[in-house]
Amino acid sequence: PETEENPPLLLWLGGGAWAFVNRHQEMPLARKLARSGIAVASVGHRLSTAKWVEPERTEGVQHPAHAEDAAAAFAWLREQANKFGYDPERIFIGGYSCGAYLAAALGSDPRFLGTHGYALDDIKGLLPIAGAYNIPAYHKVFAEHEDPDNRALAKQHVEAVFGSYPAGWLEASPTEYLDQVKAPMLLVSEIGLYNYTKTYEEAIRASDYRGATVYHVLDLNHAGLWRDLAMNEESRHRAVMADFILQN
Repeated sequence: PETEENPPLLLWLGGGAWAFVNRHQEMPLARKLARSGIAVASVGHRLSTAKWVEPERTEGVQHPAHAEDAAAAFAWLREQANKFGYDPERIFIGGYSCGAYLAAALGSDPRFLGTHGYALDDIKGLLPIAGAYNIPAYHKVFAEHEDPDNRALAKQHVEAVFGSYPAGWLEASPTEYLDQVKAPMLLVSEIGLYNYTKTYEEAIRASDYRGATVYHVLDLNHAGLWRDLAMNEESRHRAVMADFILQN
């Protein structure tokens, strides 16, 4: 922000199915949030294979590489605060779609930030938006889908990102670490992936964690909510994000 000194920082992880993430694509959202007095770092990560869209994309990383990259970005941003002029004690982590998953993972599994000497309470707040947070349930949606093309995505997409072993899927799921979350959370859904958020919300209700505010957008689908947040000059949903950051 040009008008704020020492603003909070949002570490933002864009969507793209862990395979198509492009941090530059998130700059319209970053600039609009900056007008609200929030600094934003749009962060990328190594990508998984994408044979289901681009057959030539046969090489890529698997979990936990994406989360490791996001954790490295958090550590770098903490250490660069004086250079860029934001508050290192007020770093929020948010993301859209697969970025929402990564925000939740960094905010609940202490191993990722711990590698860099940071703890979960070094995160000021979490903003996972329109993501999937229980990987076995995410895999099941595709594996049991009535459309054969979608069933194929259980292997081509989910297993390409998280491996072929169900025990590893559970270990990778933010739903399994809710008792360790320290930061307040704004959990946002849209109508298309509402059931994924509902699974996470139910896990939160069953846990002792009481720091979540749940915000359902039921008139926009997955792409529609992203376009609203990033492209519309006025967005009440983006305003909810900004208010959460500024009030925490």
